[in-house]
Amino acid sequence: MTSALEIAVDSPAGLAAAVDGGADRIELCAALEIGGLTASAGMMVLAAECGLPVMALIRPAPGGFEMGLDEEGAALADIASAREAGLAGVVIGASLPDGSLDAEVLSRLAEAAEGMEIALHRAFDLVPDQAAAIALCRRLGIARILTSGGAPRAVDGLPRLREALRLAAGTPAIMPGGGVRAETAAQLLTAMPGCDLHASCALPADPAPRLRELGFATPGLRVTSAEEIRRLKTAMADLQQVSPDTR
Repeated sequence: MTSALEIAVDSPAGLAAAVDGGADRIELCAALEIGGLTASAGMMVLAAECGLPVMALIRPAPGGFEMGLDEEGAALADIASAREAGLAGVVIGASLPDGSLDAEVLSRLAEAAEGMEIALHRAFDLVPDQAAAIALCRRLGIARILTSGGAPRAVDGLPRLREALRLAAGTPAIMPGGGVRAETAAQLLTAMPGCDLHASCALPADPAPRLRELGFATPGLRVTSAEEIRRLKTAMADLQQVSPDTR
């Protein structure tokens, strides 16, 4: 099985760079510098025309992943917007205070997304029991789990990633993400052959000092690089030619 590359983008320019660089799938977000929030309805409409499968991140607020009634209401409305725009699917997640997945909220979000592809975001990295979380995802029809293995970078979370891969046994799929670059692709795909990879392939931006001064741009701002995407795709292709999927 050939590994696909999913690229997270948060702007029209980033979307264009992902398409130009050869991404296989898009995760559509806003504000990637704070881990990603839900993109606007206008961005969803734009992304639907890009020619690639697009998954809309459903995360109404920064910080943790606990959802009260207001956050859940916003998430349900955002799922409806993604459906109306014609996107392929949504990326959801909701946690309880101990980090375990909130089965009640997730079941309502999954029901709202019925007929669309559903993925779970990195709320999975907080779960105390991977087996229970994977079993819940399977029951809810979640196709894919994005995870760094609980580490800042996926390459540093490989023991937990490999355990998740063993527990899932293909359903749902486990997709490493977090600091994924061309330089780490070989290590990830050697340990987890055939898995899709998730990356932003973004480079630091250099906003004008006046924009930073007024708070219109943050020091952590980054922009999607088509060249970085091509480098990562090349690294993945080179490895797959040498080492076919042996899962």
